[in-house]
Amino acid sequence: MSKKGLDTTFVHYGIRKEDMNIIESVCIEQGIDFSWLRDDILKLFHEQKIQNQDITEKEIEKIIDKALQKIK
Repeated sequence: MSKKGLDTTFVHYGIRKEDMNIIESVCIEQGIDFSWLRDDILKLFHEQKIQNQDITEKEIEKIIDKALQKIK
């Protein structure tokens, strides 16, 4: 029986919980810090997407560059 209601993972990141679990598994396999990816890239991407339906490649690059600056 599935739960009714909002998926909080989707609300925060725009990605279903099941899909987020797959992303986390891939991060672990590739040696990428999942919490960094989730908080510094996926959350910012989702927030940008909410504000601007047509997010450009350049805006995505800015999000990734900003996240990379935090780990340098």
